[in-house]
Order: sequence, then structure tokens, then C-alpha cells
Amino acid sequence: MKHYLQLGASVSLILLILLLCSWELFLAPFKNYSSWLVLKTIPLLLPLFNILKGKIYTYQWMSMFILLYFIEGAVRSYSDIGLSSRIALFEIFLTIVFFICATFYVRLSRQ
Repeated sequence: MKHYLQLGASVSLILLILLLCSWELFLAPFKNYSSWLVLKTIPLLLPLFNILKGKIYTYQWMSMFILLYFIEGAVRSYSDIGLSSRIALFEIFLTIVFFICATFYVRLSRQ
């Protein structure tokens, strides 16, 4: 079970990074500033290797940090229209999947 939670967290984090990069560069760029907005993926890239390795401490703080991206998705799904709003809903879904997998991974690792 623990292995599936680690896999779910890893896959959702990688998909979130890819989604945010493609969103800001190609799918729904924000005027001329899209190349700068893609920098918001850097905080997700830094803990990626520790998530893939299964480091419990990284799972602990990332489960709280990912909520910033949940908030961004919630705001953009409400304020944007069209494709950007649907992409934001997918961002919300990926952050929820990561949060649930990370939380239960930490819980099972402590037992």
C-alpha cells in the first residue's frame, strides 16, 4: 500500500509540473509574461528527487506546501474563463491527489 501512495504522489507531482509548464508557455499564456510565470514550477522541482526516493520529511512539508498550488488553482478556476479555467480544475485535482497520497504515506511510514 505504501508503494502505491509513493507512486501516486510522485506521478501527481510530475504531472503537476508538466501541467504548469505547458499551461504558462503554450495552453493559456498570460499575455507577454508567461515565460516568467513558468518559474512557479521551480519550488516543485526542488523536492522532486526526495519525493521519488520516499524521504518522509519531504513528504511532510510538501503536503502543506502543495496547498499553495491548490489555492492558485481555486482562484484561477473561479476568475479565468474557458480553457484556463478547466486547466485550473485539473491543477486542483492533482494537488488533492498529491496531498492525500503524501499524508497517508507519512502516516503509514510512521507506524
